[in-house]
Amino acid sequence: MNISNRLRDHRNDKRRSHIPFRLNLLFLIVFISFSLLIIRLSYLQIVKGTEFTALVERTETTESSISVPRGLIYDAKGRVMVGNEPKLSIIYTRAMDHSPAKIAGIAKDLAQLITVDIKGLTKRDLKDYWAATHETELQKRTPASFNRLTGSKLYLEQLKLVKDKDILYSDKEKNVIAIFKKMAAAYSLSTVTVKNDGVTNEEVALVNERLSRLDGVNVATDWTRRYPEGNLLRTLLGNVTQESTGLPRDKMKEYLNKGYSLNDRIGNSYIEEQYESVLSGTKKKIINTTSNTQDVVDQKEVYQGKKGDNLVLSIDMNFQKRVEEITEETLRQLPKPLADRAYIVAMNPKNGDLLAVAGKRMAREGEESENGIVDDALGAINSSFGMGSSIKAATVLAAYMDGVITPDKNTITDEAIVFQGSKPKTSVFNRDGGKIPLTDIQALERSSNVYMMRLAMMMGGQSNYEPGGLLDINPTVFDKLRNYYAQFGLGVKTGVDLPMESTGFKGVSRETFYALDFSYGQYDLYTPLQLASYMSTIANDGVRVSPRFVRSIRGTDKNGNLGALETPVAPTVMNHIQCSKAIIEHVQNGLYQVTHGANGTANEFAAFNIPVAGKTGTAEAFYDGPIEAEKGRNVINSTFVGYAPYNNPEIVVAVVLPYQNASGEDVLAKKVALRVFDLYFNKRWDQTGEDTPNPLETPQPNQVNGRGEDNLNPSLTNGSNPSANQTNGQ
Repeated sequence: MNISNRLRDHRNDKRRSHIPFRLNLLFLIVFISFSLLIIRLSYLQIVKGTEFTALVERTETTESSISVPRGLIYDAKGRVMVGNEPKLSIIYTRAMDHSPAKIAGIAKDLAQLITVDIKGLTKRDLKDYWAATHETELQKRTPASFNRLTGSKLYLEQLKLVKDKDILYSDKEKNVIAIFKKMAAAYSLSTVTVKNDGVTNEEVALVNERLSRLDGVNVATDWTRRYPEGNLLRTLLGNVTQESTGLPRDKMKEYLNKGYSLNDRIGNSYIEEQYESVLSGTKKKIINTTSNTQDVVDQKEVYQGKKGDNLVLSIDMNFQKRVEEITEETLRQLPKPLADRAYIVAMNPKNGDLLAVAGKRMAREGEESENGIVDDALGAINSSFGMGSSIKAATVLAAYMDGVITPDKNTITDEAIVFQGSKPKTSVFNRDGGKIPLTDIQALERSSNVYMMRLAMMMGGQSNYEPGGLLDINPTVFDKLRNYYAQFGLGVKTGVDLPMESTGFKGVSRETFYALDFSYGQYDLYTPLQLASYMSTIANDGVRVSPRFVRSIRGTDKNGNLGALETPVAPTVMNHIQCSKAIIEHVQNGLYQVTHGANGTANEFAAFNIPVAGKTGTAEAFYDGPIEAEKGRNVINSTFVGYAPYNNPEIVVAVVLPYQNASGEDVLAKKVALRVFDLYFNKRWDQTGEDTPNPLETPQPNQVNGRGEDNLNPSLTNGSNPSANQTNGQ
């Protein structure tokens, strides 16, 4: 017993002796740990304290921009043709911490105060909203295999998991979704318009009362384009995109690189597009300062922005209206249904000012119209037709430039031309088979087809003609004629200040027989604007000036009206005809004989009080309009182009009346042109019955004459002295 008791006591003593050691070891470890922690904290506070404090207090700056009102478009006398109509709008600026879910919440609150159009919602829009409001559920549905996807690829695959039954929303819910869609389109710190059409005073009041609870929402003033003159020149003035449409896809990268936002409104056609950089202005710039928690701690306006500059057109709207009236009256006289359109272009040959561009067309089935007629001024720029004899002056000058005739040697006999296997080709005035020697002046006066064909033969290397013989000319005559015609603006871009312009249509065959037709305007097709450019070049002593709609760019004064001159738009000289001034004046005399000679095809002008020079044209053509059953039918295009006064030209008038009855008498085009000349020189076209004083009197270069000199004119309005298939716009 004693021995066993002693052994047990020994073991107990041994266990008790280890307890203090373990406690001491534990205390030591704790002590060391706390010491290290204190040392580390001291290091962080003393050594790194300043650095970490700066990190916590760090902020970032981000630049955002806000659009400004678009510039206006005025006529030549300072009257608004395209303006801005101010209107109330509800806007939203997206904060950096606004997630889709948060935006959905704001949209839900805002939807209780305003209503928006829900017609444009798509299935994708409904899915986007469901995904934003059911993030947890969407994550649950997402299979593990999607982990390899990121960004938009992952999101698109997740949207496929949204079921049709998930998006069975009521109209009330769709109102929320439509608001969400517009708000979600904004990127961080950018502003979008939630509603700007039909915003009521009640909606504005309700939103204003709850702005503190609608994070990022505000009330502002927006604008929309208005047209005080209705459809006047509407097709050429162009359009501006809607904010919902934003930047066009095909030019998105280009505009983004220029500082535009995705939802910016831009000019997307014709004058609005051509002068986008002028009309758009410069956006207001704001520097946003955000904390590391993405809260905006400061906003500073660094640039207040600049409203878009204004365009002053070369067109006097009252003159334009009267020319459009003449065009419409003419259209109603044409034989239907084929002759369904009419075009008139009036242009200053010295500076390129377009004084009137009118086009009218009969409305087609289902097409909105006024009295069955629609505006087709664009057709004067982009529709092309065979112009017939109107272009013969270019052929004569081409022959001079090519050296096949000279002032001393230019007589050719007009007689029926017959080659092996061909029918006779004659001039209209010489159908009986006579032989009539003609100079170039007489050929223009009487409109000799044969004279022009013989010129083409000589330019192609065949100087002599034998009845019943072979036509042996070089096909390069096509290239020669086109190169010469291009100097007048025929078959090439005229340089008009529009983003899209037709160059006409070139015949594709190189069969030399067609070169004869080509010489008197019956092969290639040209636009009414090209016809005006061609005659302007001759009237301006061989200097081709590009047509223009815009004469100057002006700012806005403090009262919001047309302001000071910002940029004068100087005339653009495209080229000089490679011909001496003496020969050009010689051909000008031929055009004068057309309207004043005893045998002139338009000698009705001889009785007019202003001397006019010009050329008639009748192109035998095939109908190629919208009536499928009539395509290929024989028709004529009636044309006239001329200028006045003959000794100091102020205006060129081109008239094109396509698709007339082939058996009818071609007299209408010259009568229409005479009405336009009479309107310009003898009639007061202002509504007051008097010429309106021009308030825009800043001198600017506006004239280039045949000697290549710029002349200054203090007025922005000029002239106070009062096969012919169609391409495009059928």
